[in-house]
Amino acid sequence: MAISDVKEYAHLSAEDVEAIGEELDAIRQEVVESLGDADRRYVQDTIRLQRGLVAGARVVLLFSGYRPAWVVGTGMLAAGKIIENMELGHNVMHGQWDWMNDPVIHSSTWEWDIVGTSEHWKATHNYHHHKYTNIIGMDDDVGYGVVRVTRDQPWHPAYSLNIVWNTALALLFQWGVGVQHLEIAPGTINASGWPEQKRRIGQFVRKARRQVGKDYVWFPLLSGPNWKSTMAANATANVIRNLWSNAVIFCGHFPDGADKFTLEDLEQETQAQWYLRQMLGSANFTGSKLTHFMSGNLSFQIEHHLFPTIPSNRYMELSEKIQDVCKRWDLPYTTGPLYKQYWQSWRTIAKLSLPDRFLKGTPDDAPETRSEKMFAGEPKKYEDHNGPRSGLVTALRHHRPEQIGRLTGAS
Repeated sequence: MAISDVKEYAHLSAEDVEAIGEELDAIRQEVVESLGDADRRYVQDTIRLQRGLVAGARVVLLFSGYRPAWVVGTGMLAAGKIIENMELGHNVMHGQWDWMNDPVIHSSTWEWDIVGTSEHWKATHNYHHHKYTNIIGMDDDVGYGVVRVTRDQPWHPAYSLNIVWNTALALLFQWGVGVQHLEIAPGTINASGWPEQKRRIGQFVRKARRQVGKDYVWFPLLSGPNWKSTMAANATANVIRNLWSNAVIFCGHFPDGADKFTLEDLEQETQAQWYLRQMLGSANFTGSKLTHFMSGNLSFQIEHHLFPTIPSNRYMELSEKIQDVCKRWDLPYTTGPLYKQYWQSWRTIAKLSLPDRFLKGTPDDAPETRSEKMFAGEPKKYEDHNGPRSGLVTALRHHRPEQIGRLTGAS
């Protein structure tokens, strides 16, 4: 079962949780008060870089019939699309740059370069996902309606194709994101009713039609006799962007240590309790500055989930402060190399294609689904903790020695 009592699972009292919340509030306020010209230049330079890459790619692809031009143009276009989706679209629409009061870089006006509409994405992501992060039955990002990623999703025969569904989702990720708010996937929440659903479908079709026309009709036509190779280049760039986006998102939510939750602990949830749930339900991955930039700084998924409206260029500095909080309260700070985090996500997806009776471990302490019940009957305090106090990391080390090294807070 997923976690239903977050405080008990984290080995914290209600007073402890509120103290952590006060620390995180102070960290957030410190960053907000320091935002200024350097941050403004960062996002403006990023926009110029992204637009330059795309414009340059479109020019190069006019000569896409030549192999070198095709390779260079496709790479530039893929990079531009990734930057637009990850470091610009995702973050601008979170409201990270609304403090600038720039109508061009504002969450209310930005429309991004995928088939889905910004209005739909902000509803499914900014509200449902960030408010109900990893809560079974409330967060459609838990499996996107087609993939089983936790034992709390009852197995049925369709999940035997888990790997197939996830491969298709990765290749066509922009389409998966685009249709998410339409409530047509079998495992997603469907509560809006047909009139609203019909309105959303119309919005999606109009946006998708424009995107398909741009990538597969109008720009290829501009290439004249090279139209087929330009169309192939555009399709390849879209697939590269889809695969990268899927990897970044999955690494932040489905490796070992990214916990799932139930609705039981959501009632009257305080801001501090919400913070704690975000910390336990998210995972980071390590990499170079270029890796962080190309991931929209969502390599710092823990920091993003704690402070989704703080500009992403600040997440690296925030990570040091969050790691310090985790160490002092003996909480896990789940991170690792990108390849490892992505491998764990795929391993879980492959494993959960099987019915539970074929799986090792119990539903309360399996890596992909843990709960406070895994500690039933065990003492909550230990003397050999690494930080100032005994908490979840120490308890996990005692309960499951094989997990040493998976949680950086235990090292």
